Parts: sequence; C-alpha cells; structure tokens
Amino acid sequence: MTAPTIRRADENDLAAINDIYNHYIRETPITFDIRPWTIDDRRKWFSPFASSGRYQLFVAETDGEVIGFAYSGRFSVKAAYDTTVETTVYLRPGSEGQGTGRSLYQALFDALASEDVHRACAGITTPNDASVALHKKFDFQPIGVYTEVGRKFDRYWDVEWFEKRLD
Repeated sequence: MTAPTIRRADENDLAAINDIYNHYIRETPITFDIRPWTIDDRRKWFSPFASSGRYQLFVAETDGEVIGFAYSGRFSVKAAYDTTVETTVYLRPGSEGQGTGRSLYQALFDALASEDVHRACAGITTPNDASVALHKKFDFQPIGVYTEVGRKFDRYWDVEWFEKRLD
C-alpha cells in the first residue's frame, strides 16, 4: 500500500467520510450514534470546518481513495469552552495499524498549534486499546471514566476521557 497523503478535506470527500463513519455506527460501539448519517447530515456537519481556526478536518488518501479522517470540533456550545476542542480519528476498516491515524493526528495538531486552542479532549469508548495508545502517543492524559453512559448493541459502554494541553 502506498503511504497516504494527508490533506485538508473538502466537500468531495464527504461521501467517503460518511461511508467510513457509518461503518462504525453499524458495526461497533466506538460511536454512540445509532442511525447512519445521510449525505445531507454530513454536509451540515461539514460547515464549521475551515482552512484555519479551531475546527479543522483532514483526510488520508491513498491511490485516490479516502482511507481515514481526523478532526477537531466543538467541545461544548457554552462560550467559555471555546478554547477547548474535541478531537477524533476514524479509519476505513483494514487501514488500521499502518501509521495513518498518527499521520492524521500530526497534521491536525500541527494546524492547531497556531490557533487559539488551549485544550484538546477525546472520549474513547472502552475497550479500545488502539485508540488509547494513539492518544497517549500524542501526550493525551487520562482524566476519568464515565461508566455505562452509552447503550448500544444491548450493552452499556464506558467512555474514558483524555485531554492534552495545546498552548
């Protein structure tokens, strides 16, 4: 497999992003969404992302195909939280373990380095050893666990929260 190209996402990537994300909705507890997103949902979701600022979206592309994405998004709608973002990475099944998530996060954090962002947070449905390891590689520190906060596939799941200082 060719090393992926990491670049800012554009509207042409939304179908691929949606396909990747919908896999995790249907097949895993990694996201607590339970209904697949439509392409219209994805277009609305895309609107806050820009080439600069707190909300950034990157894709990894190999041989013209999007195989993953990472983004920083709003942590909370309350204004005092504006300098905190929530970050996440999703990879197409079969693309894990090849450094793509690390490359996506590196691009994301490089872009955020010059922005007015103080903290990045990530919530990880557990167990998810690969995601925990990725976040620890980027100096995220565990800060607590919300126990049994999501019910999916007839089971309750915990979410472990991590944070990283950015400024």
